[in-house]
Amino acid sequence: MNSTYRMRRLATPIALFATLSLAAAAAPAARADYAVLRSGVRLHITGYERTGGSVRLTMSGGSVNVPADELVSVEPEDQFASLPPAPLADGPYGNLIRAAALKHGLDEKLITGVIAVESNFNPRAVSRKKAQGLMQLIPQTAARYSVTNIFDPAQNIEAGTHYLKDLLEKYRGNLSLALAAYNAGPEMVERYGGIPPFPETQKYVRLITARLASTSTF
Repeated sequence: MNSTYRMRRLATPIALFATLSLAAAAAPAARADYAVLRSGVRLHITGYERTGGSVRLTMSGGSVNVPADELVSVEPEDQFASLPPAPLADGPYGNLIRAAALKHGLDEKLITGVIAVESNFNPRAVSRKKAQGLMQLIPQTAARYSVTNIFDPAQNIEAGTHYLKDLLEKYRGNLSLALAAYNAGPEMVERYGGIPPFPETQKYVRLITARLASTSTF
């Protein structure tokens, strides 16, 4: 394999993507490597592709886009074996949850908790209100965040996490209001000036916030 590909840290983004191009040409299609992000997180990937200012990282179960300047290097699995991998989020789709949490600055446990309550980790789940997928996106929300396949775990988690981040910003970090809006819609939160008096929504908020406050895993 090209010796440049074995570098653990690359000095500039130009050098990084030159190395990625050489590596892509030399590496077998089935090879798994590690994408090292600026925060220190390492994601186990099977491929990568730069598009504009972002890089699409392909992983088992789907793919996720990260800003190009967040990707520090790609390390061959056989060269990385001696380093301890970062722990994944508990439960299924941990790699995708970790990537979405990192990109949008949210707690992995929050995303995991929303998925657990919304769909019980069923990527094909459909509710009576036509919410769909792991994070139970309604079609309008999916369209707003450019989702092309609402049942694709990577796209669903990315869009749901982005929406949740936007709600947290809207309500100035008030998690209870953000969760209430995620469940019942921002219109209901505004109408009632807080968490709507719907048993389902109130239980939803209590359940996720209580789990976040506990030390147990989801």
